[in-house]
Order: sequence, then C-alpha cells, then structure tokens
Amino acid sequence: MKETFVERKFSATSEQMIDIVNAILDEYRLLGYRLSLRQIYYQLVARDYIPNSQRSYKNLGDLLSNGRQAGKIDWAMIEDRNRETVIPAHWEDPAEIVEAAARSFRIDKWINQEYHVEIMVEKDALSGVLEPVCRELDVGITANKGYSSSSTMYEIGKRLGSKYFDDSKQIIVFYLGDHDPSGIDMTRDVEERLKMYSRIELEVVRLALNWDQIELWRPPENPAKETDSRYWEYTKKFGESSWELDAIEPTQLAGLVREAVLALRDELAWAEITDKENAMRYELRSFADKYRNGKE
Repeated sequence: MKETFVERKFSATSEQMIDIVNAILDEYRLLGYRLSLRQIYYQLVARDYIPNSQRSYKNLGDLLSNGRQAGKIDWAMIEDRNRETVIPAHWEDPAEIVEAAARSFRIDKWINQEYHVEIMVEKDALSGVLEPVCRELDVGITANKGYSSSSTMYEIGKRLGSKYFDDSKQIIVFYLGDHDPSGIDMTRDVEERLKMYSRIELEVVRLALNWDQIELWRPPENPAKETDSRYWEYTKKFGESSWELDAIEPTQLAGLVREAVLALRDELAWAEITDKENAMRYELRSFADKYRNGKE
C-alpha cells in the first residue's frame, strides 16, 4: 500500500528511477515475492540502470526511503527481515483458533521418505524468498547470517542426531551462499560442524552460488575482499571478483531449491501422507463447526 507522510518534490531523474523501481516491484508482486533493498539494487544493476558501487547503493536506499514516505512506492513490497516485530496472536473464540490450526496443520510428509532434507541460506534477507517454496515442499530452512553461531550449529546438529541416530535416513542439507572467499568456505564449515555435533553421517550440498551458475547467469560482480583471510586462496581459483546471492533472480533461487528437493522425493509416499494430512485437517475443521453450531 502506498501511503503519504511527507510532501516531497523529486527531480525528473529521481521520478524516472521511482517508476523503474515500481515496475520491478510489480513484476515480483505477480510472482508472490517482496524484495529487499539489496535485491532491488541488484535488479537495477543487472538491467544497466545504475552502476555497481557503494555510492549507488546508498543513493538508492535514500531514494526508496524518501519515495515511500512521499507515497510513491508501496510500503508492503520492500522488506527488511533483520528488523521484525513479533506480536502475540489473539482470537475471538475457540473455534477461530481451531480453524487457524486447521489451516496451518502439518504432519511430517517426509516421514516415509528415504531422505531428510533441509535448506540453509547464508543471508537472512533471502530466507523470505525461499520460505514459500520450503513450506510447499515441507522442508526446514535456516538463515545462517554468515558463519553460523556455535549455538545454532549445535542445536541443529543435536536435533538431527537425536532423530536420525539409527541411520534410518540419508540426511541432505542444501546450502546457498555468496560466491566470495568466506561464502565458499561456509559450505565446508557447516558440514564439519553439523557432523561433529550430530555424531551422524550427513551431506551438505552447495546448491548456489556456484561457478557454472555465475557463467550462466552473469550476475553483477564485486571485488573480493582483500582483508578476508581466505582471499589469496580464492583468487587462485576464481580471480579477484566475487558475486552475491542477492543478485540472483528470486525465481531462479526458488527453482533451484524446488528442483533439488523434488529429485529426492518419492511421489507415491508423498501422495499417501498428503491424503492422511488432509483427513486430519478436515477433523479439525469439523470440530470448529460443531463448536459454533453448539452455541447457536
């Protein structure tokens, strides 16, 4: 929704850029996505509207902030996942909460599958892109926020280890991260620590961002950070440039996850467990109906 808080005049160049941003946001609205500032920035860079520089990024951030306050850009279409307010849910009657439970009710649809699958992404800002497809596929997702904390890795490792200690399933973690000195190394780090804390065998598969994808998609590049301790080893393999996961089209990232997960899924077992889930959801809705009918 566009809402005006400040009356502000913009230059012709700024007005044109706001129109371009709105056109991009409208594209992704139709696909069911909201974008972060970083994702909008890379869309503009990739389409040659602005140069790839820190100054461009700052100018864009200022323009989007001013444009939203002036009622020219939809507030709901730009998200900041690092700053969210959590408000407790409230209900008008017991039937309402049961209906909400029915809508969100899930059973583990991978319980009869050969694999247990999870997704990890380096940046919290991109979890919003991947959460819808992860819900659709009934797989968990963790935003690592760089090198994940020991607490996070320990909790995930212990959960996996306690649930799959008997080697009943193959554990696959698909990882998505930046293609830069630390981003590449994070795949190794995640696998080593998860194996250590879980005490079981598992595999971490780097789903993105990989060299073949960079050659195919040609995302905007940045200089790799020379201050990174892994810089020189990285440059021997990939040169002095780096690439951010944020620069990849959200639909492409979601598509990577969907394709990788579906390749491991037994469709017959999935259909059977889905039918069971739907039957249980119907029971919940029936309970809510009986409660309301009993009050009339």
